[in-house]
Amino acid sequence: MRFDLKTVTAACALLIVTTTGGLAADVKIHRVSIQVDQNDPAIMNLALNNASNIMETFKEKGEEVEIELVTYGPGLNMLRDDTSPVKDRLKQIAELSFPAKIKFSACNITKRGMEKREGHPIPIVAEASLVPSGAVRLMELQESGWSYLKP
Repeated sequence: MRFDLKTVTAACALLIVTTTGGLAADVKIHRVSIQVDQNDPAIMNLALNNASNIMETFKEKGEEVEIELVTYGPGLNMLRDDTSPVKDRLKQIAELSFPAKIKFSACNITKRGMEKREGHPIPIVAEASLVPSGAVRLMELQESGWSYLKP
């Protein structure tokens, strides 16, 4: 039986695609969103403890994890650069998270409301990013299959 170069190349490409696809399917990435909607350092510290414990557990298991901590309403105060009582801890967790991925999301609707009431811009910690709506962000994450925690 004789094979030409095109047939061998096609067969090799098919083998690589099917083998790689099978390996990628075996890797499960754990994903969890954590809601913080209260201006309470104890609640925020509980959320950060949850995040730290989750990261450590999956690190020990050699498994990947992504965490998104979403703040809105009074909880946005925890991500304010000017008043956050947990600012140093946020920075520490972000720096030590590898290989896990942690993201802090701040509700822009809440931020704009605070700015209107207070009459000045509200600074957000460098570790956080704005999302249009904290509540909508949580919905989107859950609809994408993310687990959900509320401390």
